[in-house]
Amino acid sequence: MLQLTPRRTVLALAFSAALIVAFPVPASTFDLPSLDRIVHYQPKLPLQVYTADGEEIAQFGTERRDYVPLSRMPMQLQQAVLAVEDARFREHSGVDPKGMARAVLAVITGGRKQGASTITQQLVRTMLLTREFSAERKAKEIWLALKLEDEISKDRILEIYMNEIFLGQRAYGFAAASQIYFGKPLDKLSLAETAMLAGLPQNPYYANPVANFERATQRQRVVLERMRAVDAIDDKQLAAARAEKLVIRTPGTRSVHAAHVAEMARRAVVERFGTEAYSSGLRVTTSLRAADQRAAHTAVQRGVLAFERRGAWRGPEDTESLPSGNGAELERAAAEALKDHRDDETLRVGIVLSASPTALEVQLASGERITVQGEGLRWAQKALDAKAKAPMKVTRGAIVRVVANGKAKDKKTPLWAISQWPEAEAALVALDPQTGRVRALVGGFDFTNQPFNHVTQGWRQPGSALKPLLYSAALEARVMPATLVDDLPFTAANGWSPNNASGEHLGPISVREALKRSSNLASVRVLQHTGTQPAREWTGRFGLDVARQPNDLTLALGTGSATPLQMAQAYATLANGGWPVAPVVIEKISDAQGKVLFEAPAASPLTEETRAIPARNAYVVGSLLNDVARAGTAARAQALLKRPDIYGKTGTTNDAVDAWFAGYQPSLAAAVWVGYDKPRSLGGGESGGRIALPIWIDYMGAALKGVPVAQPPAPPEGLVRDGEDWLYAEWHDGGWVSQISDTSGVQYKTNLGSEIGKVFNSFGAWLRGESRP
Repeated sequence: MLQLTPRRTVLALAFSAALIVAFPVPASTFDLPSLDRIVHYQPKLPLQVYTADGEEIAQFGTERRDYVPLSRMPMQLQQAVLAVEDARFREHSGVDPKGMARAVLAVITGGRKQGASTITQQLVRTMLLTREFSAERKAKEIWLALKLEDEISKDRILEIYMNEIFLGQRAYGFAAASQIYFGKPLDKLSLAETAMLAGLPQNPYYANPVANFERATQRQRVVLERMRAVDAIDDKQLAAARAEKLVIRTPGTRSVHAAHVAEMARRAVVERFGTEAYSSGLRVTTSLRAADQRAAHTAVQRGVLAFERRGAWRGPEDTESLPSGNGAELERAAAEALKDHRDDETLRVGIVLSASPTALEVQLASGERITVQGEGLRWAQKALDAKAKAPMKVTRGAIVRVVANGKAKDKKTPLWAISQWPEAEAALVALDPQTGRVRALVGGFDFTNQPFNHVTQGWRQPGSALKPLLYSAALEARVMPATLVDDLPFTAANGWSPNNASGEHLGPISVREALKRSSNLASVRVLQHTGTQPAREWTGRFGLDVARQPNDLTLALGTGSATPLQMAQAYATLANGGWPVAPVVIEKISDAQGKVLFEAPAASPLTEETRAIPARNAYVVGSLLNDVARAGTAARAQALLKRPDIYGKTGTTNDAVDAWFAGYQPSLAAAVWVGYDKPRSLGGGESGGRIALPIWIDYMGAALKGVPVAQPPAPPEGLVRDGEDWLYAEWHDGGWVSQISDTSGVQYKTNLGSEIGKVFNSFGAWLRGESRP
């Protein structure tokens, strides 16, 4: 029996091809698949998620593909693909006898192995046949290629090929590959980038630039030479492309980090349309704005890492063995050691090649070598001491995290600093107070490490961030900003005895001052006057879950539960003048043809009938919050943002377990939470003002850039000035609560010529059991 050596196999295939081309045989000769899958091509398109302004957030599906018609494929890319894969594509009829002859000749003469398959053959093999190398499969491929060219046009074949071919890293088609490897659309590619993509079809698993940049570069050079050989480019273009330094996106790199929102969209779509959503090309448009989301993600990461640096460095993540020396063997061993340690765009993973008290030489997962020294080492200085003990000690082979911390004097070279993966979590959500459209949502520090969405699922105690809502309820119980409240020790009937965070007692202070200073003791007394049940129910007007709020005086300290989204929603109600806000994240779902399958309803009209709280109530609470952001616990907000139209409130729970800041500018409301997944103290001296507020300021500074300062709104009907503060108009002649005191009870303001205050005071004394009405 004749054994088929590689050379004999090629000769046999060439002979088979010649017979089929010269003497076509009927389809019944072979067990052939139908051409319908190609002739009536329906690409498997992934589920895509976008921002409101069109930037991609994520794709879901086994195949990443963005279908682009041939008319929109750059001509240079078409030329590159044809030059290297099938230069005679426009001339042959599906099979290229000349190409096969060259391949056979190369085998016979011992020259370089050459591909003999045309683009038509490649397409047939990819979509209809197995990759098994045999004479029978090759014969089927040739027959089907000839038949296909009778069925559809050359342009259609090339279009399907350029959208269907696998190009590594789960990318199918050149449009998807362009985004994955270079982070840009096809029409933005340079010649060098185009050539690298065109070189991928031959060996996409091992010659793609993420898996092996050197091999991909070698293949790119072949493409450029072929383009020059067919006069697709000139010598000058060839030289420039060869000299261009390419920047490859690392796996997972995204221009818009919104993985928690992408997961929200994925779940919503699959619940509505089933698992076919992963391949039918559905497109989800979210309410996010790309610039806002970038700013929010950066602010959260920066704020959490700043908090981490106030704690102790916990040591290397791991230690790996490295060979001696410092050459190519070490570089390969370091890369191998790092492959199982996940890299991150901000917290870069690296392995220490050498360590001393003054410098670390580190190889990153990308292969780049960096030096960490000076201030960048300070956090881990003790771990570099010769007497340091494991697991803290940093030696050769230690796996560490580093961050780029500014630039060197040349303004180009990054300054690196030792870091660590944080244990604390954070969340930020921002929305439009008028429409409820969510403009930014960061559900945690890192989705891959912790997919739990703290914005929507994180029920935590809001602490003092709840106080403005309780003061809003108190306004309807005749407590005005000028009401004096005792800021003195308090003990409830059940023995509960709260205190102020500062430990100080200021005596009688106004409600305005009480919120500005975040007085717990004054807030408890205000709540006691208002009544816990009415106050609980009032929080429901802002979107909070009433059932999750305690029906006792601890409510004054924010001991109930709320999510960051609910807190942003509540403050948005204050920002818009008192209307309820329904948050919207998913704006629209469309099919692959652009037909709208779902669209979020427009925001409800803002009418007096749809109000959550009275306009004057929102106005007065806003004036209190403006004071907090100007001269209270959040004074840094207005100072650092350099604008007076900022309103907000810090929140810190008992033992600093949860840190909050919630606030708004009239066009944007946002809430920030920081804490641990397993609740524990963030540390002595930590607070919402120290941890959460800087994140909020960082985000708002970017989000409000270019937004004019909002002019103070005109006071609504039903408000009057009384001295230096606001008063509900009906109490101008008396009847509002002038003082809440443990010794004198509740005192109502009386004015000259009015007896109403006397009546209220008498009634209050009767309630306290001091006299009869």
